[in-house]
Amino acid sequence: MSTCERITKRVQEILGFYQSDAPGIRANLARILMSGRLAGTGRLVILPVDQGFEHGPARSFAPNPPGYHPHYHFELAIEAGCNAYAAPLGFLEAGAAEYAGQIPLILKLNNNDSLYETKDPSQAITGSVRDALRLGCCAIGYTIYPGSAQSQTMYQHLREIALEAKSVGLAVVVWSYPRGGQLSKAGETAIDVVAYAAQIAAQLGAHIIKVKMPTDHIELPAAKKVYEAEKIPISTPADRVRHVVQSAFNGRRIVIFSGGAKEEDKKIFDEVRAIRDGGGYGSIIGRNSFQRPKPQALEFLSTVMKIYAGEEA
Repeated sequence: MSTCERITKRVQEILGFYQSDAPGIRANLARILMSGRLAGTGRLVILPVDQGFEHGPARSFAPNPPGYHPHYHFELAIEAGCNAYAAPLGFLEAGAAEYAGQIPLILKLNNNDSLYETKDPSQAITGSVRDALRLGCCAIGYTIYPGSAQSQTMYQHLREIALEAKSVGLAVVVWSYPRGGQLSKAGETAIDVVAYAAQIAAQLGAHIIKVKMPTDHIELPAAKKVYEAEKIPISTPADRVRHVVQSAFNGRRIVIFSGGAKEEDKKIFDEVRAIRDGGGYGSIIGRNSFQRPKPQALEFLSTVMKIYAGEEA
């Protein structure tokens, strides 16, 4: 069977959105899109485990102590049938050899901790493109904070790192999380701000864009006038997802949505349905997965994947 026959038409269509990219990058995107339970559907469920660095070990892993062990997350992602597993350098180094080739890996190249809080955060570069190649990754991940006083520097660093990653065939995943002293807390997930964050990530060359689920709040007065004048539909979660995807080059960039802090199952499943119905590509779900005992986590992720696959309404 040829590669073209193995890769579905939907995945071939998505790869066609990245025509300027080298074959190695498109091959690595295909690896992600053709892996796991949702392989070939054009939908993604990725397990991210950077929370130990970002929030601390107890806050992250005490609810499910096996999560302190880095191998646990490889096994959870593989057994659940996730498309990829994303983590900082240490967690990937601690398991990449044992689980080599079993799931696509994404190395998160920058991280922040919660020991020093600031209204205008940044992130330290904690890994390299060479590390990603050494560990067999198919992509690098990088966080930007649109709205932060540090955002311009973060954009510049991302541009340099993305250029290096692309030069060796790695895909680029961007966590685009609005945050900063001039944004209200509600503004961090406002529809106009989240859509803007998706656009910024796309303009910076991201192949896959991770954003938070948007609310119907509109933060910026200048944007509010346009949303009202143009009657942009934002009343339902699916409407808002559709607008965010539209803002990422009219759906020609892969946009996935964060699962956020641990929530009730119904809320998460309703969000997944909205992502599906609004044309989003999928979810990147960390704490809502690994903070459960493994049997419950596998059942939870199975339901998420059934919703994306159209097997559950």
